[in-house]
Amino acid sequence: MPRALSFADRTWIRRTVVALAGGLLVSCGFAPVSQPWLVWPGVILLVVALRGARAGAGAWYGWVFGTSFLLVLLNWVLVFDVPAAYVALAAFEGLFYAAFGAAFAVLSRRRAWPLLGALAWMATEMLRSLLPFGGFPWGRLAFAAVDTPLAPVARWLGVSALSGAVFLTAALVVWAFGRWRAESGRGRRLVLGAAAVAAVFAVGAVLPVGLAGDGRSMQVAVIQGDVPGTGAQWYGEQRQVLENHVRETSAYAARVHSGELPQPDLVLWPENASDIDPTTDAEAGEAISGAARDVGAPILVGAILDGPTEDTAYNAGLVWDPVTGPGDRYIKQHLVPWGEYVPMRGFSEWLVPLLAEEVPRDMLSGDESGALSMGDGTVGTMMCFDVVFDGLARSAVLDGAEMLVVQTNNATFTGTPQPDQQWQIARLRAVESGRYVAVPSTNGISGVIRPDGTVQATAPEQEPAFLAEQVQAATSVTTGTRFGVWIEGAALLAVAVVLLSGIRRKVRRR
Repeated sequence: MPRALSFADRTWIRRTVVALAGGLLVSCGFAPVSQPWLVWPGVILLVVALRGARAGAGAWYGWVFGTSFLLVLLNWVLVFDVPAAYVALAAFEGLFYAAFGAAFAVLSRRRAWPLLGALAWMATEMLRSLLPFGGFPWGRLAFAAVDTPLAPVARWLGVSALSGAVFLTAALVVWAFGRWRAESGRGRRLVLGAAAVAAVFAVGAVLPVGLAGDGRSMQVAVIQGDVPGTGAQWYGEQRQVLENHVRETSAYAARVHSGELPQPDLVLWPENASDIDPTTDAEAGEAISGAARDVGAPILVGAILDGPTEDTAYNAGLVWDPVTGPGDRYIKQHLVPWGEYVPMRGFSEWLVPLLAEEVPRDMLSGDESGALSMGDGTVGTMMCFDVVFDGLARSAVLDGAEMLVVQTNNATFTGTPQPDQQWQIARLRAVESGRYVAVPSTNGISGVIRPDGTVQATAPEQEPAFLAEQVQAATSVTTGTRFGVWIEGAALLAVAVVLLSGIRRKVRRR
């Protein structure tokens, strides 16, 4: 007869299932399900799985949670038709949650474990933002919380602190019920736990959001030229994408000339609007100059610029003045590994030969702020994947950006949750920075977001369109933007100190 499962085996299986269910529930807080309140029961299940576990088992439960969460969240990676890479990405990123699980299993033995757990979660997200290859922090709890009462925390304490607040409130629920079976002190703990959770939500709900400062009004045009297929697959298609954006800009300019729409202060094109370098290709340059002269305003062009060698390039946001032509530029800093450049190219192409055809040139990253002089003001641009990283929005705002722009090309991911997930992030950037955020996309989602995170306008997807919107410049810097990175770093330091002190005490006892 088969051996009956021991108590330890049953506990291990039960906790594994609980962690798995937690990861699946948290994924429902993001697009396409977009039910942010499901994040809380998901995190509660993770805490339940980890409480009382040893560090090694905690690492396993954390990995199961993180991998199941990311397998659902990142299903859009399957558009590249390399299932092994999709699974490997989720499993590798799951290792960060494994590290969290091991750390939390140790921290949960301390009296202030809900707070320490929140700090450990913030530290984990920080590490995901740094490692490897520049980091991949997609799926931070804060991104799902943009439609909850806690969202204002991002404006006052930063995006990382918002993630920490989500974890803290979930952990406090577990703490409140932690001694439910013990009669003594049961009611008191429930009351304290409920009061603590209510206090966190109440503080978040009453924190003000909106425009940071009171600047001038600006008339902004967002151009969505649309793409054939998935866009930018071969030279003829590249030329067509540029022509589409010139044509849609001319259609908008005609409405301006007729008096139907007001004269714009600036015009925004998406990432990859010109995959032909307009600074070296005379035809492309003249097409953009003609569009700028026609509309009578500078255009922020998403362009691929030639690099120093034939096998390198830059993904840039380039200001194109109707009189003087190309001006300020921003070079994308956070490039997508194996998408915009190929790390360890020799080995990678041996493993996936298709990379040689799909990514023939390696993009080179920039190192300067996205704050660009445009017309009479300054805009802060980010290129697609850049929007996930707190530091880029922060640097642009500190350098004087009056509004933020997310130039993006999501055409490859049409029909997947990726554009909606990125839109969630852009909305949170508006709350965090207290600025209007404009998102020009090649074929959607294009739109304008108010500083409180609500949507002012969106364009219809997968067709040529433009938006003519009035926005207001921001003139001050929110505390979340200014100090969020320091709060995140302090969380990492605090967790490291607590863990190291515990190790030191254990060594001394031995």
